[in-house]
Amino acid sequence: MHITVSGKQIDLSDALRARVSEHLDNIATKYFDHAMEANVTFSRARSFFTCDINLHAGRGLVLRGEGEAADAHSAFDDASEHIATRLRRYRRRVKQHARDLASRERPQLARQYTLLQDDDAASNDTAGADSFYATVIAEAPTEISLLSVGEAVMQMDLANQTVIMFRNSASGELNVVYRRPDGNIGWIDPNGG
Repeated sequence: MHITVSGKQIDLSDALRARVSEHLDNIATKYFDHAMEANVTFSRARSFFTCDINLHAGRGLVLRGEGEAADAHSAFDDASEHIATRLRRYRRRVKQHARDLASRERPQLARQYTLLQDDDAASNDTAGADSFYATVIAEAPTEISLLSVGEAVMQMDLANQTVIMFRNSASGELNVVYRRPDGNIGWIDPNGG
């Protein structure tokens, strides 16, 4: 893990820099093996020291801890305890989520098709709704997972998709979430009425 230790208008000792690097490495190894980088900034405000830690622990996971005390070492201890607590909670949630996924039923299998609209039928203004023709240009297996609405929105955002179909974990029915043209999220629930 890459650790940057800096001070705002104060000089830091080599012993403090070594202690910070060693302690953050221990925390990251204990709770989260994939930590990438940490920025630790010390400053002095009136009669006390402040320590600000920004830990980039993984893709999309940035943690921040703050501490203040009469000396820089105690301020760091306070901030690092905040980081350790947050990493501990995060690890607990990830483990609980993994247990929940193991106990869930398997996702339903489906096929996803990509259609190419026939330009002749689409541009013909006299053509009725029955004359729409499309050509299948892609076909892929997909899963319809059992998710909560929040998890479905998160998966849609992570996969950078505009729509996702899922089986609602609360009702067991097929639901759809989609990104609306105005940027908001839409949700279609057939049992919502």
